[in-house]
Amino acid sequence: MSPPVDEVASDQKLPASADVVVVGGGIIGVSAAYYLAKRGHSVVVVEKGRIAGEQSSRNWGWCRQQGRAMPEMPLAMASLELWGGLDAELGADTGFRRTGMMVVTKDPAEVAQWEQMLEAKRAFQTRGRILTGAEVQEMIPATTDRWLAGLYSPIDGLAEPSKAAPAIAEGARRLGATLLQNCAVRGWETSAGAVSAVVTERGAIKTNAVLCAGGAWTSMLLRRHGISLPQAGVFATACRTEPAPHVIDGGVGSPGFSFRRRQDGGYTVAMRGRGRVDLTPQGIRYARHFLPLLIKRGKTLTLGIGRSFVEGPETMAQWSLDSTSPFEKTRVLDPAPDMKLAETTMAQFRAAYPVLKGLRIAQAWGGLIDSTPDAVPVISAVDRAPGCYIATGFSGHGFGLGPAAGRLAADVVTGAPTLVDPAPYRLSRFFDGTQHEATVWV
Repeated sequence: MSPPVDEVASDQKLPASADVVVVGGGIIGVSAAYYLAKRGHSVVVVEKGRIAGEQSSRNWGWCRQQGRAMPEMPLAMASLELWGGLDAELGADTGFRRTGMMVVTKDPAEVAQWEQMLEAKRAFQTRGRILTGAEVQEMIPATTDRWLAGLYSPIDGLAEPSKAAPAIAEGARRLGATLLQNCAVRGWETSAGAVSAVVTERGAIKTNAVLCAGGAWTSMLLRRHGISLPQAGVFATACRTEPAPHVIDGGVGSPGFSFRRRQDGGYTVAMRGRGRVDLTPQGIRYARHFLPLLIKRGKTLTLGIGRSFVEGPETMAQWSLDSTSPFEKTRVLDPAPDMKLAETTMAQFRAAYPVLKGLRIAQAWGGLIDSTPDAVPVISAVDRAPGCYIATGFSGHGFGLGPAAGRLAADVVTGAPTLVDPAPYRLSRFFDGTQHEATVWV
């Protein structure tokens, strides 16, 4: 069952042309559209289902710079700055607030890793620090757990997945962007080897630039045009509770469960790092790319086989531009949650916070996280396909990175000076031997 998300009205008329066509109405796609429209570019967002219908409404809502892989740090810090001014800029509520975020541990080896990480990131002048067990207890006195230490950042915060992408999408529309929902992109046409039109189920839009920001569906769309993008989907489960007593304003990550306070008075709760990877044709195709990450995450991932082999974004489907595509067959991917995992997670949450005794799950949901082999996103031009650009593979980190990732994508598409150095996010790293080392922090 899909989590709640604010509705966004669709435009009815298909534009004849646009400077940029964005494929995908998640937080990355609508953020890119917002910054493109803000600069005066004509832009169309084409979403096969509804704005924020998939991962952009199914994530935890964390907006953090602590614990990021080194290549993500510039993007994470830029995004926090943008989050801080978005509500005023949009005249809308994204739910963002700087609450501080914390990860706790009882493992001395993990504390040592934190110390190394903070030292390595000293040049970024982050405000994260390691708390003693006593300091952790002072900040979350309601817990009966006794932690050795905590990694804390006072400037990190939260936003509401049900509100953020819809608010940004509406902001883009007010600046002139067109939003088309329940309209799938089937592919694009080329002229002299370059993109010349994007073909949707309702007709074609002439353009010289297409930005593929379709989350877990992106690799399938690119594959139709002979473009390789190593991508794998990880099925995950999260839940929200009914309104409950206050224990902390922000979020806490721990081995047994992670949670964050919601604006509606409940909590979003999930188990850090847990997920399921199904055997699929796409998974087999890119298995060698993902082997190092699978080895590192072996204890937290389960392997399965099921309908994903023949349905969804990782199949070997083929279609023509004038026939029904897989994107029209699945408007909103809504995987079933793992209720056993959700109940186990909630039981540990209640046990650690006696004040929450009897707290119930109000809703649980599943999602499919679009992952890359190094868990770092791709925000890049496709070198051998002029006019084709990618913004995907956020590996469970996309919501917090959303505003800056969208702005960087807009920079790359238009050739403007970039918000941060785009080199770490280039597609070619998977094929030229410079792929980043895989991380497993979240």
